[in-house]
Amino acid sequence: MSQDLRTQDKSHLTQGDHAAPVIAISDEDREALRQAVLALEGPSYVARLSALAGRPIELLGQALPAPVSGVISKATQGALARALRYALRTIPKDGRNPEARAHKALAILSGAMGGALGISAVLVELPISTTIMLRSIARIAQSEGEDLEDPETALACLQVFALGGHSGSDNFHEAGYFAVRAAMAKSVTRALQQMAGRGVVDESASAIVRLLAQIGSRFGVVVSQKVAAQAVPVLGAIGGAAVNAAFVDHFQTLAHGHFTVRRLERTYGRGTVRLAYDRIRESIGA
Repeated sequence: MSQDLRTQDKSHLTQGDHAAPVIAISDEDREALRQAVLALEGPSYVARLSALAGRPIELLGQALPAPVSGVISKATQGALARALRYALRTIPKDGRNPEARAHKALAILSGAMGGALGISAVLVELPISTTIMLRSIARIAQSEGEDLEDPETALACLQVFALGGHSGSDNFHEAGYFAVRAAMAKSVTRALQQMAGRGVVDESASAIVRLLAQIGSRFGVVVSQKVAAQAVPVLGAIGGAAVNAAFVDHFQTLAHGHFTVRRLERTYGRGTVRLAYDRIRESIGA
């Protein structure tokens, strides 16, 4: 820990049933946390597409027929299960290079193929692009000091897909990063308890299935928005490749923010990081 860390007065922040001292965060880590706040509380996927189009896109999530949105929502859970099965088991345990560009290029290519061939192809492509994206997320986690052999890290990687499923109109309690983590906390705990002693992530275990459903419902929102953007002429000259690039970049950005927060929590404690996070968020008006 940096030498300029120090306990501030006798301030305490309650964490569960315990009171933890508030530790001063170094300038370098405070800036890293500020960047994480900007990433995690920043523009939604629809807002990113609006920026590309040069005009607001308000109803993109409603552009698909309800039956199609329902199919996509169900498909996301299966895509996440397949991604969990393959992605983390094929990443070398050494090295800390996120390889974000390579994964982004592969995900964009697979997404473009699905978008060009319609909704049926999207359902075939979705497990592929989700697996590629999860590998990218896992690499980012690894670069922030996470142990990919730890089942808890695997679940933390999956949580990134839930962080992107909000609209620009969501309020603080619905869309905030820590609110989403809190909403999933019980499901994550139960999944970890079920996984204890197995040494591997069993995506067929009941607690994992429930967690995947919870994450998939939020991830499906963004997938539906992407499919709608590819299916309706809302983006003018902006092509499918740009839609896919924004999709992948959105989740890689969230992953960098998420695992920065987790790294700082390991160093300073959750209470200290949460307090600093909230103060930064208020200061930037996120």
